[in-house]
Amino acid sequence: MATVHLRIGDLVWGKLGRYPPWPGKVVSPPKDLKKPRGKKCHFVKFFGTEDHAWIKVEQLKPYHAHKEEMIKINKGKRFQQAVDSVEDYLKKAKGKEQNSDSKSDSKGKKGPSKPLKILEEDDEDLSALKDPSEKPASSMEPISKRLKIVEEDSGSTSIQAADSTAINGSITPTDKRIGFLGLGLMGSGIVSNLLKMGHVVTVWNRTAEKSQPPSARQCDLFIQEGARLGRTPAEVVSMCDITFSCVSDPKAARDLVLGPSGVLQGIRPGKCYVEMSTVDPETITELSQEIKSRGGRFLEAPVAGSQQISNDGMLVILAAGDRTVYEDCSSCFQAMGKTSFFLGEAGNAARMMLILNMVQGSFMATIAEGLTLAQATGQSQQTFLDILCQGQMASTFVDQKCQNILQGNFKPDYYLKHIQKDLRLAISMGDMANHPTPMAAAANEVYKRAKALDQSDNDISAVYRAYIH
Repeated sequence: MATVHLRIGDLVWGKLGRYPPWPGKVVSPPKDLKKPRGKKCHFVKFFGTEDHAWIKVEQLKPYHAHKEEMIKINKGKRFQQAVDSVEDYLKKAKGKEQNSDSKSDSKGKKGPSKPLKILEEDDEDLSALKDPSEKPASSMEPISKRLKIVEEDSGSTSIQAADSTAINGSITPTDKRIGFLGLGLMGSGIVSNLLKMGHVVTVWNRTAEKSQPPSARQCDLFIQEGARLGRTPAEVVSMCDITFSCVSDPKAARDLVLGPSGVLQGIRPGKCYVEMSTVDPETITELSQEIKSRGGRFLEAPVAGSQQISNDGMLVILAAGDRTVYEDCSSCFQAMGKTSFFLGEAGNAARMMLILNMVQGSFMATIAEGLTLAQATGQSQQTFLDILCQGQMASTFVDQKCQNILQGNFKPDYYLKHIQKDLRLAISMGDMANHPTPMAAAANEVYKRAKALDQSDNDISAVYRAYIH
């Protein structure tokens, strides 16, 4: 894809994480706002909101060239209001240009029209940049909250890859009613993409628990974007044809199904239940049997990825169980991920996911060990990372996690406590298969140390702190 050259005043579509491309305009940043280091980006003001953000160049598309495409794939009310704002802006700009031309004609100095400049008075009035702490107008509050980012925002991969609509633009959403239980780091991005692609979704979350992170208390946000609200898991299942769940661990998965007003109370013959949580094969077998005992259909579909990958609709989905349910979920899986695999009987996806997360967790612990050993021996950690990223081990994962460590940024993209849980389950699976897992066992001890240092709710990269305390 050819590089798009943009200038101050150009209209663009800007992609922010899990949210749809939004119409904006390249503007000059305030003098005291520095450009993020090492990133080729432009400062963008978004239409329909008072939000501004640094956006990587690969996350920007020219407005006019992609207008038809974007309007076709995004149907939200606030999105349409933003597009209308752009069109109003263009009409005003065109009117000013024509007025300028007619004045020129009356003076007998007719000449070629000046090119349309998108640098009118509202561009230059940078006082319009609101303080991030200010509450936006109520009519724009939901989208305003969704579009605000900070300079340190890690950003997603390039828009060609991260924009799931570019890959799955031909998705026709299923006419089946979709339910979703659990709006944590992963579930929120999944639901956002389901709604974006036109699915009818009913959501439920344990919002009453103060222990839940802010990202898990977002039912209202999704309701405002078109989702429906279920009062209990049982109600969601009874209202929907296919219900997905994505919770933290085996106990939470069991409680959701078997507890009071749980999934099992709403299952009827033909209802489909899709377990997306990363749990052990034994839990999957138990839940599958319980669902099928009520005439329901069961599929497990844990996902490989992180919060950012979930937001971008680029998850890798591992499915197993009822093949017909897998086929019924086709449009949903296309909306939330870049690819999916069907692995046979229920339990196989859980096994594969635990193996993958075991490798990832062990790898992250090793990278952290390398960084701290470099420091302990008087070597530059940044140089270590620069060399690492020029070799065969180079990857977005390595670069992002190491940069986060060096910046002291441990905002969770995948909870440390969850990767430790997965390591523990993988080791147990190895024990049952009488297969040695010494590397995972060693990594697990490091994560346990990190948890003891109150790093549970930080990102997995916070395992680094286990080596420096």
